[in-house]
Amino acid sequence: MSSLSRELVFLILQFLDEEKFKETVHKLEQESGFFFNMKHFEDQVQAGEWDEVEKYLCGFTKVEDNRYSMKIFFEIRKQKYLEALDKHDRAKAVEILVKDLKVFASFNEELFKEITQLLTLENFRQNEQLSKYGDTKSARNIMLMELKKLIEANPLFRDKLTFPPFKNSRLRTLINQSLNWQHQLCKNPRPNPDIKTLFTDHTCAPNNGARAPPPTNSPIVGPIPKSAGGFPPIGAHSPFQPVVSPSPSAIAGWMSNTNPSLPHAAVASAPPSLVHPPNPAAAQFLKHPRTPISAPAMDYQSADSEHLMKRIRTGQADEVSFSGATHPPNIYSQDDLPRTVVRTLNQGSNVMSMDFHPQQQTILLVGTNVGEIAIWEVGSRERLAHKTFKVWDVSACSMPLQTALMKDATISVNRCIWGPDGSILGVAFSKHIVQIYTYSLTGELRHHLEIDAHIGGVNDIAFAHPNKQLCIVTCGDDKTIKVWDAVAGRRLYIFEGHEAPVYSVCPHYKENIQFIFSTAIDGKIKAWLYDCLGSRVDYDAPGLWCTTMAYSADGTRLFSCGTSKEGDSHLVEWNESEGAIKRTYSGFRKRSLGVVQFDTTRNRFLAAGDEFMIKFWDMDNISLLITTDADGGLPASPRLRFNKEGSLLAVTTSDNGIKILANTDGQRLIRMLESRTFEGSRGPPEPINTKPPIVNAPGPVGNVSTALASPLDRLGPMDIGRIADVKPRVTEDVDKVKSWKLPDIVDSAQLKALRLPDPMTTGKVVRLIYTNSGLAVLALASNAVHKLWKWQRTERNASGKSTASVVPQLWQPANGTLMTNDVSDANPLEESAACIALSKNDSYVMSASGGKVSLFNMMTFKVMTTFMSPPPAATFLAFHPQDNNIIAIGMEDSTIQIYNVRIDEVKTKLKGHQKLITGLAFSQTLNVLVSSGADSQLCVWSIDGWEKRKSRFIQTPAGRSGPLVGETKVQFHNDNTHLLVVHESQIAVYDSKLECLRSWSPRDALPAPISCAIYSCDGLLVYTGFCDGAVGVFDADSLRLRCRIASSAYMPPSPASGSSFCPLVIAAHPSEPNQIALGMNDGAVHVVEPSDAEPKWGGLLPQDNGTLPSIPSNSALNSQSSEQPPR
Repeated sequence: MSSLSRELVFLILQFLDEEKFKETVHKLEQESGFFFNMKHFEDQVQAGEWDEVEKYLCGFTKVEDNRYSMKIFFEIRKQKYLEALDKHDRAKAVEILVKDLKVFASFNEELFKEITQLLTLENFRQNEQLSKYGDTKSARNIMLMELKKLIEANPLFRDKLTFPPFKNSRLRTLINQSLNWQHQLCKNPRPNPDIKTLFTDHTCAPNNGARAPPPTNSPIVGPIPKSAGGFPPIGAHSPFQPVVSPSPSAIAGWMSNTNPSLPHAAVASAPPSLVHPPNPAAAQFLKHPRTPISAPAMDYQSADSEHLMKRIRTGQADEVSFSGATHPPNIYSQDDLPRTVVRTLNQGSNVMSMDFHPQQQTILLVGTNVGEIAIWEVGSRERLAHKTFKVWDVSACSMPLQTALMKDATISVNRCIWGPDGSILGVAFSKHIVQIYTYSLTGELRHHLEIDAHIGGVNDIAFAHPNKQLCIVTCGDDKTIKVWDAVAGRRLYIFEGHEAPVYSVCPHYKENIQFIFSTAIDGKIKAWLYDCLGSRVDYDAPGLWCTTMAYSADGTRLFSCGTSKEGDSHLVEWNESEGAIKRTYSGFRKRSLGVVQFDTTRNRFLAAGDEFMIKFWDMDNISLLITTDADGGLPASPRLRFNKEGSLLAVTTSDNGIKILANTDGQRLIRMLESRTFEGSRGPPEPINTKPPIVNAPGPVGNVSTALASPLDRLGPMDIGRIADVKPRVTEDVDKVKSWKLPDIVDSAQLKALRLPDPMTTGKVVRLIYTNSGLAVLALASNAVHKLWKWQRTERNASGKSTASVVPQLWQPANGTLMTNDVSDANPLEESAACIALSKNDSYVMSASGGKVSLFNMMTFKVMTTFMSPPPAATFLAFHPQDNNIIAIGMEDSTIQIYNVRIDEVKTKLKGHQKLITGLAFSQTLNVLVSSGADSQLCVWSIDGWEKRKSRFIQTPAGRSGPLVGETKVQFHNDNTHLLVVHESQIAVYDSKLECLRSWSPRDALPAPISCAIYSCDGLLVYTGFCDGAVGVFDADSLRLRCRIASSAYMPPSPASGSSFCPLVIAAHPSEPNQIALGMNDGAVHVVEPSDAEPKWGGLLPQDNGTLPSIPSNSALNSQSSEQPPR
């Protein structure tokens, strides 16, 4: 095939791809063998479409072509064979062996025999080389990496892995140029040619009137710029319609003002725009950008009137000119920008989304990566409301959602936002759910709606007012946008058309037209009317990845900010009248370290978080205006949000906090709130206007995916309601202190407790964890035997999660196998030698009891592999937060071994302790590993180079003499910054510099030595076990005792029990913060939770119960124990 013919194939491939003929594209790739589409190949492999994978490969190579090709086909067929074995489909496996794998026997007979022997095993993972085979998805991904390397190295694929670079819609451009040339050769050229077909050369019909002069140097159609989504399909039987000259007074738009009674002809004028007020019944779809020309022109189009658009422009072909509203230049001072840090709030977990109240300028809504939301009064630093994630009605959830929550209970807030008037707020979560709350002026949050909105994550939420009806707009991983009635939660519209997960939505309106912009992670921008006629716009966002859009406060200017997968960030203003980029702002680093977030304010400024700082631009100037690092402590790409007046700016910090920056007006507002709060403590409160008086104050800011901007008059002074923390509470607090009495739970009627059934209770429970799903409890006894209790779904327990109200089943495989650790005869069992860690998907458990470390299959209880033969014995296990193949193993010889499971290799040994290792905890935020030992020493190790950064011995409590000895355990709070340290003499909280922030030692109601302690799953409580059997429930932020649970409350009296039984280990439920499991020194396991009458532990707090300043409270813990891999 000649070079030009080959290039024609590439042009056709581009055309087919733009027209979304996906199957035809890949068929032509395969048949021509010119371009190997790696993305298509990856999709097929990940989907397990093995026959299609081989068909596609055969267009480029055969099994016997070379050693690379042979290896490629072997890996694919081997994976297909293993998957059949994993499904126990032996007939299919034999068929694959005979038909597909036998061809390789002549090249390596021994390998073929070994593959055949896998049929004799009940589980092929019993083969040593396949013992680390995970689930199907991970195995396919690992194989895919190997296949890509083989393909790139295979000479047969040389020059076939990259599509040649040329402009978009090139074939269409060439056809238009041909039509242009034909028209110039016409004997009777007409200014508005009537194109009826491409099958014959174009000629204009003779004109009975005066002959129009031929165009001299004016091309009929210039080169076609990028048309997202391609050009319209060519009607097979419909002729091309005449391109009508526009009327100068016609209004351009992607909703053209056409006459619906005319079946074909469409009239348009001026450049087509993104948005324009028209007759929705005759809405036209904008499928192409403008074609700049210097005279009336024609374009190669479909006969379908929906796709017929006239485009007329003045200027050169590659120019971009702008029409529409002009904006007066900004007159400002840099003092208008909020750059002074006036408040620092500690949220305690990673902040994912923020939004200021539309009317009360100092009320901030916050959502975090652990599913919690909080409402802060930033002036007084008071947290007005706090909600941890919980499904309100499990029975109403879809099965995909219930399955997702069972597999992994962790959930994040993707977006939280206020409604237009602040009386309602919406929260979008990373799994299916949208929750809507009503908000009262007293700060009270009430449940309003819970919607199972999308399959997968709900990536954005906004409010809108189509047809004067308040609606909720959501988008998600299922590639759809949905509109819901905000009163009843009914779905009103669903918009389909994106080919990738939808990342953000931006509802807006122009005159009387309501619409929604949406962006997807493939970089596509679409626009939708509230009808069922599909997308009106299909453009490419700069960066082609994660993009958000926002209007200026007055709703006249449209901006977007996005980051590419390579880290290139783009902040641009759009020309709405043309759907083109008006200006691109400069000042981003070459490779951003995260997805850059942005916001707009006061019709003047843009702000974005990048390069560990906040960057500001004047809307009318592409150059960076000024930056601030907010006194340091910002992450690489901080999230940020202006309040509606632009006087305050909230920005996230790297230590899970929020900084509030203010300009002069904002500082005045904060001072005013402070003075009113002080006055309010001495006398009756007075209403306060939460907005400082601003002359000619602008309307509310249009947020990145916010609802419609509220009218200006809605931002007047508050009426009676929100008094900015002006509460006469001093006397009230004194009364609380006087009336407080420590809750002491001594009777079984005061709580719910369940001893888990176990007919063979032997030894002590030395390790205890919940599964990540919360459906089971796993215990390791001192005799090296594991026990697993599973709760079943019943009418009494619809969720199937662990509860003290339903008795679970002590689970074992049908063959009666026990999951028993290897035991070393030379090393007698000790409690401290036992260690355990669970995989994220609850499929495997890694464990040791003084012997080798064993990896068990949780379904079959079979040992998959063993490693690390003693001596020394392993005493603690912790998974690396970024790579589950890397394990930190504490040893009895006081070293820590960093071990790679996949390659069975110790990467390094860490030395710094004097006695055996008793605790390990990773912090991904601090990039460190903290270790603790029986020498009561803490050591901090860098994850990057494994060098020791710092060490110190824990503090000796007052009144105790001599150095401390004995087990010391550590666990990071879910903020990954604060560290819980547990010793028999104390529980303590340390910061990242190993400075003790607060400690508590046994005394008063809890005098016995401490046996164990752990954070609750929401990070608000610390559960502590004592050697007399009591359990103390403490506040995590202050270590103040909330309540004491006596052993008599959860253990039935027994003649033989006396008072010697106590919990050796406590496990915290991964999603129920008030449920714990206790592993006892008599081998029993008890599940304990509050009574139905009092669903939380404890009551009011005492005011003096610690020794050092408090740390802020935190809200949710991703992993209940440092021995568990991070979820």
